[in-house]
Amino acid sequence: MTTVLSDSQLASQADNAVVPVAPLAPARTEAKKPARARSRAVPEKEHKILAQPGFVLHSYPYKETSLIIDVFSRDHGRVALVAKGAKRPHSKLRGALQTFQSLSLSWSGKSEVRTLTDAEWVGGLLPLEKSALLCGFYLNELLVKLLAREDAHPALFDHYVATLNKLAHGENAPIVLRQFERILLRQTGVAGNWSHCVSSGRAVQPDGIYVVDPEQGTRPERISDRAPKVSGKTLLDMEREDYSDPTTQLQSKFLMRYLLAHHLGGAQLNTRQILIDLMQL
Repeated sequence: MTTVLSDSQLASQADNAVVPVAPLAPARTEAKKPARARSRAVPEKEHKILAQPGFVLHSYPYKETSLIIDVFSRDHGRVALVAKGAKRPHSKLRGALQTFQSLSLSWSGKSEVRTLTDAEWVGGLLPLEKSALLCGFYLNELLVKLLAREDAHPALFDHYVATLNKLAHGENAPIVLRQFERILLRQTGVAGNWSHCVSSGRAVQPDGIYVVDPEQGTRPERISDRAPKVSGKTLLDMEREDYSDPTTQLQSKFLMRYLLAHHLGGAQLNTRQILIDLMQL
């Protein structure tokens, strides 16, 4: 005999019924995850650098007892480091983190600002004094404002050390700075060889008059040019690092001032005007 259920009895059974649910397939769901999502789960590897030659370019206070230092290292370029506790009276870092001192630096971390773990004075350089000290700050300001972080320039690092040594020994400061400025622009890839014209490929002639375009390179002068006009001899002398000619010294000063202003993008150099006032650089 068939039992007929009322509508209310059917609804009651439907509410109390247990509906079987098929188990999920974890393997299939994992396989559908995008590669980008999986890569985010992988922790970034912590960097540990030991005994790296370097110099402090600039430092400023961080919290109550620490410093943030901008360093120029030989194999890792310009790096920002936090020196924890460096402002404490008895910290071994307090005396070591001075500008223009050759250091052996160690750091670790994976963020943009790494943690300084050790700094030891290496020595080998005479201290900068008087006007040479101001020239050193000018070099550091150029490096801070023109070098990208963690862009290694070992050859430029070696030239920086040589330049500090020249300044410490009293060599002609304007010439020493012109040489470093030229090397800085070349090593950072914003200036090439000035001994050939970019348009024709012809060699620069000593008796010719030229303009160095900041983005293109050397070309013959034009009537409409507002950029500094220099003789071919000046450009050839600069390529040879020969600044014995007074005309080369004068023209190279204005040329480098113009090119640096362009590549700094309007950023002011705090030390330049002081140098101009003191030494007419």
